[in-house]
Amino acid sequence: MADERRRRGDLGEDAVARTLARRGYAVLERQYRCRWGEIDIIARDPEGVLCFVEVKTRSDAGFAPARAAVTPSKQRKLRIAAGCYLAERGLECRCRFDVAEVYWASRSINYIINAF
Repeated sequence: MADERRRRGDLGEDAVARTLARRGYAVLERQYRCRWGEIDIIARDPEGVLCFVEVKTRSDAGFAPARAAVTPSKQRKLRIAAGCYLAERGLECRCRFDVAEVYWASRSINYIINAF
């Protein structure tokens, strides 16, 4: 079950990365890991803003929207992980946190800019 969930999550991340590339984003890194957690996708948007993207993949939105899984605790971990990424690379730039909801049943991606 966990392997299947991981595979579905990876496929969702692939779909989001392709969508971002089509929209003119440069995908810089995928599945960045540090001791505080993982950032699914790190990309630079066409205006040069560094985007830390959390991807949530679901079969459908029946129970709750996928973005509901990005809790305040998860947001805190993502902010810390983003700080690690910036520090490791010596970057000082405009950044934001986006959430991508992937729904397999409807084959749709809802991309939320500045989600938190």
